[in-house]
Amino acid sequence: MAGKKVLAVFYSQTGQLEDVLKHCVSPLIKDEFTSITFLNIEPKTPFPFPWKVLDFLSVFPESVYCDKIELSEFSIEKSAEFDLIIIAYQVWFLSPSLPITSFLQSNEAKVWLKNKPVITIVACRNMWLTAQEKMKKLISENGGILCDNIAFIDGGNCYETFITTPRWLLTGKKDKFWFFSPAGVDKCQIAESAKFGKAIKNALHVDKEREKKPLLKGLGAVYVNEKLIMGEKVGHRSFLIWGGFLRKIKNPKIRKPILCFYFLFLICVIIIGLPITIILRIFLYPLLKKSFQKQRIYYEEPSGSQTII
Repeated sequence: MAGKKVLAVFYSQTGQLEDVLKHCVSPLIKDEFTSITFLNIEPKTPFPFPWKVLDFLSVFPESVYCDKIELSEFSIEKSAEFDLIIIAYQVWFLSPSLPITSFLQSNEAKVWLKNKPVITIVACRNMWLTAQEKMKKLISENGGILCDNIAFIDGGNCYETFITTPRWLLTGKKDKFWFFSPAGVDKCQIAESAKFGKAIKNALHVDKEREKKPLLKGLGAVYVNEKLIMGEKVGHRSFLIWGGFLRKIKNPKIRKPILCFYFLFLICVIIIGLPITIILRIFLYPLLKKSFQKQRIYYEEPSGSQTII
């Protein structure tokens, strides 16, 4: 029986996503039947970490519109053949990170993904729905077939992460402080992720990936919080409007002050609007419950949130 070849693509600034990915695929690494190749996407002009505030804000318009940036040459031959593609990505401004979207717009991606099953892995704060929609579109444009998605979410609640995530991005500090939980995906969640790699390994052994259907059903690969759906959609619409406007401004002396104004404005809107949104949601949820549940089921596909013990 011929062995299987897997390509695992990732871009990880903090190292967390790489850790998540390698824990997740650890059963494949140990499996003699499977050969896994890691492709670490490297921008020609590296992005800093920790970020400086203005550097962080400067990538906002291009991230929202998935503009292509220059990448370093890939270490894998364009003619390479793979049985399965795994793409791990971060979320920047409710969109996939620029290095990953740029990879998906490369000539190599068109070759490697064509007619191949693809699994996406996302590690982020708590909002990934619009980013995953963009990933679906880019994968489809390359001829790939999305068969699974695994979502790893920051362990803190949405109020905590509003503080802890920016602190991590801008200072590099992710430890527990005051009454705030540590930033990032919980270590236990990462340690348990090998169950997905085991399921993928077992599927590859029996050629199940050729069916281009979900391999991770019943493993609780994703969970969508219905309470965040409306807020993410509203936020993304705002990003598209302001991102479209700022994208046209090339002069940094003009663009940077406008960017700073927008994000100060956005923070004020969040602080003032959050309590109002919570109250509205309490009253509107009974009326919109079926709609939210339908959306949740849609966003949790193809892997689903169901866990079969």
